[in-house]
Amino acid sequence: MPSADIDAAAREALRARQGEGARYDAPNAPAEELLLARRGAAFFARKINELKDADFAAPSLRAGMSRPRLIAHVSYRARALALALKGLREGLTDEEAEWRPDAAFAATLPVRAIRHLYYHSDVHLNVEFRDCRPEDWDGGQIVLDGETFAVRATPLLRARDVWGAAVDLGNGARLADLPADVRPASTAM
Repeated sequence: MPSADIDAAAREALRARQGEGARYDAPNAPAEELLLARRGAAFFARKINELKDADFAAPSLRAGMSRPRLIAHVSYRARALALALKGLREGLTDEEAEWRPDAAFAATLPVRAIRHLYYHSDVHLNVEFRDCRPEDWDGGQIVLDGETFAVRATPLLRARDVWGAAVDLGNGARLADLPADVRPASTAM
């Protein structure tokens, strides 16, 4: 059975187990891209969790970013994406609309707080992906970092963020570990 069919069957089995009241992605949501983003988020979380607290002091492979700064950057980008998606459905609160993250400050937080920052930002983004309405997936647009994106493109944007950041943590993830859809073009195999 092809991988896509297995994934679709697994999603249907999950729906049956969870029953009424559970939230799911819209039927027209880009399931493959969402799966790629969610697997990437899990891979990045695993790489974060492989770091001992003392390992956070080492630099990342991303120029000018420590490991805590990289994790904060990815976390705050997820949070910004989540807020942009939420803004399609409902107005943002004044606090949300005025939110300006400071990744440099977040990088000074205790290691445990940085780990939780990533975890919570990922959960928040998943909630917003699941709450996207069919019309959002089909024609909605958001602005992120001053650039306009189709909502349908956001899962792949997220996937590239987390898979690339997992390599940039510099603790064992390799470009060869990345799925072809998110691997930089210059390293495509």
